[in-house]
Amino acid sequence: MDPITTQVKTFIVDNFLFGQGGDKITDDASLMDNGIVDSTGVLELVAFLEETWSIEVEDEELVPENLDTLGNITRFVQRKSG
Repeated sequence: MDPITTQVKTFIVDNFLFGQGGDKITDDASLMDNGIVDSTGVLELVAFLEETWSIEVEDEELVPENLDTLGNITRFVQRKSG
């Protein structure tokens, strides 16, 4: 598993699933459709990404194509951090 994916998954499990059920999150599972992350959670996730990888997420980048699955998040962070 990619190190970015591992860190993001750990953050999600710790902060949104309270340490439970991380095995159910696959790289392509929708975090929003599965009720894991809500609109407030997206903001928490973005703050985590910005702080952890020293990137800036623009308003127009707050879309499911970037932030709705572990795979999408990993690719987004890789693109942003160059």
